[in-house]
Amino acid sequence: MTSLSVKSLLAGVALLAAPAALADISTSASAFDAKIAAARASSSPGGTAVIRSEMSGALDEFWYDDWMVDVDEHDYLGEQLSDPYFVTGIDASAQDLGWDYYELNDGQWAENFDFWRVTTPASQLYGANGPLAWSSSIGEGYSMGVVNQDTLQYAYGMVLAQGYEDPMLFAPITDAEMVQLLSGRTMSGSPSQAEVNGAANYLRAVAGEGERFYVAWWHSYFWGGESAGYVIAAVDDNREVMRMVRVINWGD
Repeated sequence: MTSLSVKSLLAGVALLAAPAALADISTSASAFDAKIAAARASSSPGGTAVIRSEMSGALDEFWYDDWMVDVDEHDYLGEQLSDPYFVTGIDASAQDLGWDYYELNDGQWAENFDFWRVTTPASQLYGANGPLAWSSSIGEGYSMGVVNQDTLQYAYGMVLAQGYEDPMLFAPITDAEMVQLLSGRTMSGSPSQAEVNGAANYLRAVAGEGERFYVAWWHSYFWGGESAGYVIAAVDDNREVMRMVRVINWGD
């Protein structure tokens, strides 16, 4: 079990990180606004309506400028989503994504948490054996505060990550998107429907009615080789309990 006092761990780097937290957001905010403006054009994928995929691309701009979403960017997004003029023409699913992103990326340090690797075989947890179970590693735990982007990243990095991994960001996904991901081919082959259903239900057991599901894509370098895949996190309605399933798509 990994028990982490995040405030103690981060004390030494807080001064180095502070300038980023206070950085000018004109670059990311302008890029976000430009993406939304482009999404409103009649020639865009959603026509004059802003659809979920277009909102996702716009939200990425808050991450791309400095590989983090700080408090100012969080507040700016909240102001935009609360503006009736801004949300006109943005469909309901896209607005939901915006608010889910806003909740997850609050710009705050993680609170203290416990997170550990689950040693029960994935095949037993999924109720089925096969490529998905063989390619899965699982962790779960809880936060003393609320689970946010920082919590998920530190929990994953300390327990499930392997070797050196590229920076990554957890992003909200729907239940249907989660199932689609779990249905994809793994390093060990294509999973059975029984495996997919079992893994999805294992994550749903934590997420509850709030359906707080998040995905991050990882790329690992270790022992002279590489591997890549995704990790799906489920967070409970109180944002205290988290469960993660890490899946390997390919490796050498």
